[in-house]
Amino acid sequence: MSRPSLLVTRKLPNAVEARLARDYDAETNAIDTILKPDDLVARAKGKDGFLVTPADRLDADLIGRLPSSIRIMASFSVGYDHIDVKAAEARGIAVTNTPDVLTDATADIALLLILGAARGAAAGMAAIREDRWKNWAPTGMLSTDVRGKRLGIIGMGRIGQAVAHRARAFGMEVHYHNRARLDAGTEHGAVFHATAEDLFAASDILSIHCASTPETRRLVNAKTIALLPKGAIVVNTARGDIVDDEALISALQAGHLRAIGLDVYANEPNIDPRYRTLENAFLLPHLGSATVETRNAMGFRALDNLDDFFAGREPRDRVRS
Repeated sequence: MSRPSLLVTRKLPNAVEARLARDYDAETNAIDTILKPDDLVARAKGKDGFLVTPADRLDADLIGRLPSSIRIMASFSVGYDHIDVKAAEARGIAVTNTPDVLTDATADIALLLILGAARGAAAGMAAIREDRWKNWAPTGMLSTDVRGKRLGIIGMGRIGQAVAHRARAFGMEVHYHNRARLDAGTEHGAVFHATAEDLFAASDILSIHCASTPETRRLVNAKTIALLPKGAIVVNTARGDIVDDEALISALQAGHLRAIGLDVYANEPNIDPRYRTLENAFLLPHLGSATVETRNAMGFRALDNLDDFFAGREPRDRVRS
């Protein structure tokens, strides 16, 4: 019996590609370039499915051009806003993602951003690298504690809850807004806010963990940032388009915000160049899931979904519009 044929759009960890080679007839991407839409369509010919990443924009137009042989798109990610799931369903194409396995790694990065932004790590690192640190001073490079601060979490799913767990160990008071309130056993004393606006007003530190949807895009904008207490900190490890760059940068430059910590950006990697000039911006290049252990687990989870699909079983992580 012939093995299913896959197009793998990016270079994946070695352990994942070894399993791919064992179980599938897979066309991989050794040079790791982002394939253009026409290339994706051309390479899809004769394939049974895709293993894609968030860098691949699978919109309705592209999906409509795919050959009828394509039956599944397994995404190497928990988010799937890069895929038009409704258009895929209309073509009878299953879509899966990789939840659960990147929760802890992303929560760790969120806490790193919270601490780095609060403690002025970006400015401190720049002073060392540029040889501007001449002596220790009692009032030099003062920052702020996180202990006792109100941490507002937008989106209390798996990652949001993992961040809350870590924040409590640092003495932060957890507040959150979610589509539905958690039960008392899951809240662990966190304060629920029925609206995002209420949460903004109660957050000394705001950490973003909601999905990118039409309702949440640019949720962090000039109006909502103005609700934050003066000197607040904003951290984002979710999706870049949840934040209005212009509003965030303006609030930082005006002094309404103390600092920001970002791991994701609109139009990444082509970020707003002004971010690079801000010493109170602690910036990372989308490292949320970037550990060997987590990226292997993501790849294996994507392959588990493909295994189930081609064996005639319902994939564990099938997503629907």
